[in-house]
Amino acid sequence: MIESLHRGLIVSCQAYPGEPLRDARAMALIAQSAARGGAVGIRAQGLADVRAIHEAVDLPQIGLWKVSGDDVFITPTLHHALDVVDAGAEIVAIDGTRRPRPDGLTLAETIARIHERTGALVMADAGSLDDARAAEDAGADIVGTTLAGYTDEREKTDGPDLELLAACVEALTTPVFAEGRIRTPAQARKALDAGAYAVVVGTAITHPTSITSWFAQELADA
Repeated sequence: MIESLHRGLIVSCQAYPGEPLRDARAMALIAQSAARGGAVGIRAQGLADVRAIHEAVDLPQIGLWKVSGDDVFITPTLHHALDVVDAGAEIVAIDGTRRPRPDGLTLAETIARIHERTGALVMADAGSLDDARAAEDAGADIVGTTLAGYTDEREKTDGPDLELLAACVEALTTPVFAEGRIRTPAQARKALDAGAYAVVVGTAITHPTSITSWFAQELADA
């Protein structure tokens, strides 16, 4: 399955709470549009969205469950991960940082139990090179740069953190997915040129509120 994603575009279909598109049916339609456009995989958040996209799109899906209230919020516990897989995700994305997990399990224990109980693959969302190395040691099948700039270990870059991406690619044997603040096709290509196994793009494709605001702000500044 991972090989089918190699050098391809994975589209993250997510909407924030309270937005007009915060609906599983809407996300499934966006996922279908992404598939028609050439996406090789889909990333989605929430059990309803994962289920709807699993039924609508015949592409590998990276599923996750965001839970507010703690620093570790991307599929924070084993329970959440198992439910995401049960909803139809072939790959489950989990917090891949070295921070304590709410259920007290280590990252290695979490990954091992996901593998044993479901057979699903695990994508560890990392925020630093040390996170990425620890995730690989813990048994992650994929490491993503998703949390670069969202923990206290690295500053948030304007655009993708290509420096971290290149460092992870050099240090790991595990496939490294570029994710985070990739806004243009040119940036996506730079991520691929930096060694990314695959590129994940969300907001710039699937979040019309943000895209509209970029245009509106540019015009307002003119």
